[in-house]
Amino acid sequence: MRSVMRRVRTMTFSFLLLQSPLPISPKPLLSYEQHRYSLSSLLPLPTHRFRLLRTFSTKSTPNMQDSTSSVSYLSQREAAEIDETLMGPLGFSVDQLMELAGLSVATSVAEVYKASEYSRVLAICGPGNNGGDGLVAARHLHHFGYKPSICYPKPTPKSLYTGLVTQLESLSVPFVSVDDLPEDLSKDFDVIIDAIFGFSFHGAPRPPFDDIIQRLLSLQTLQKRPVVVSVDIPSGWHVEEGDHEGGGGIKPDMLVSLTAPKLCAKSFCGPHHFLGGRFVPPSVAEKYKLQLPSYPGTSMCVRIGKPPKVDISAMRVNYVSPELLEDQVESDPILQFRKWFDEAVAAGLRETNAMALSTTNKDRKPSSRMVLLKGFDENGFVWFTNYESKKGSDLSENPFAALLFYWEDMNRQVRIEGPVERISEEESENYYHSRPRGSQIGAIVSKQSSVVPGRHVLYEKYEELTKKYSDGSVIPKPKNWGGFRLKPNLFEFWQGQPSRLHDRLQYSLQEGNPVWIIRRLAP
Repeated sequence: MRSVMRRVRTMTFSFLLLQSPLPISPKPLLSYEQHRYSLSSLLPLPTHRFRLLRTFSTKSTPNMQDSTSSVSYLSQREAAEIDETLMGPLGFSVDQLMELAGLSVATSVAEVYKASEYSRVLAICGPGNNGGDGLVAARHLHHFGYKPSICYPKPTPKSLYTGLVTQLESLSVPFVSVDDLPEDLSKDFDVIIDAIFGFSFHGAPRPPFDDIIQRLLSLQTLQKRPVVVSVDIPSGWHVEEGDHEGGGGIKPDMLVSLTAPKLCAKSFCGPHHFLGGRFVPPSVAEKYKLQLPSYPGTSMCVRIGKPPKVDISAMRVNYVSPELLEDQVESDPILQFRKWFDEAVAAGLRETNAMALSTTNKDRKPSSRMVLLKGFDENGFVWFTNYESKKGSDLSENPFAALLFYWEDMNRQVRIEGPVERISEEESENYYHSRPRGSQIGAIVSKQSSVVPGRHVLYEKYEELTKKYSDGSVIPKPKNWGGFRLKPNLFEFWQGQPSRLHDRLQYSLQEGNPVWIIRRLAP
């Protein structure tokens, strides 16, 4: 089998402590006192909702770079030497690198194949390090919300591997024998992880792996089949020659290369090629003249190779959601909004309070941007901004706006429209001084929507003010900064449904009548 140290993989060791995603703790909402409105402008009220972009082009964007030409490829000898270097003078252990490899695979899968649609995962694990990677990936996928199963025909008796099996068993992840695998894998699984053989494999596969690989090959003839994800090397491929048996080998949909892609990866023709190996030491990269891509943010994986060709007009999701029925919703739309908002927070959605704010100016020209809701109650919805910004200027000319909340994972939208006015100076002061001091200084530094010669100007001013108020003294709120409140006169609650027969319930106020009228709108 391959060198024990096949793995340089991704990110910092902090993930070793993360066995499940932590829930996001929402910031507390603010409440505000009641205000009366004196609005005279009758310019058109902006509206908005989420739509999917459709084009008739089936080609990828011309300026998207093919990164295959700028990434290094390793021979079998080079890959083995790098492993030995990491295991020797650089002090890595097999279990550390296997953990990094498995997490790289799991995050790559989660990047493309969402748990909401591809939850049923089968990890087929061989007896070596490649199989260990598959076991680790399955554990992380379980914590990511997937439902993995394991086929591990030839378990390795070493403590590292028995420990991985014990961890999976403690999570009640099922192990399936080869004999118990369904004849047609497409009926029971959405994703199959090929973690059978790595780059040290030679010769023809022996039982039972020869039969398993044939089953994976047979899937390629099916119109509807599970996607296949290969770990580092598609099983049965030669590490340097690729699928050298006349094109009859596995053709995975995703390849997750580890450390750096091996030479055989040049033969990979699937739509998704990812790399995991974020912490390759500079000395190793220099010695082997490795050209490796930059990893975005804190990501454990990075897409490499040609970007997949996308037919935007064919992109669609068939929503599956509970029905939204008139006799099940609150009669007060504020209470219904609070119910949905609380459910979105409980689901751990990121920035549940993010909303699109649409405004129009006196010339009826619309503009939209994302802002954060900072409070809501029976009096309306509150956010804060620079009054001299584009949105502030629009609202001074036309004090009406539309808000849109979109909670993708729950297939929900909420649209809200109504008149807008500034909140009291006292409320703005109170909120301003509740913010982190850095955010308070940022509000002074940014003359929002104005042209600046460069980012350095903002940094210089920020550093200047940080030093000025380093003694902890009160930072004065800018006079041109504060809150707006939208007083709703129309709500729409949207719940995605199959075949585009979405539920849309509209709440509206009739002139002079404080009672909300609920109507169903055609999707």
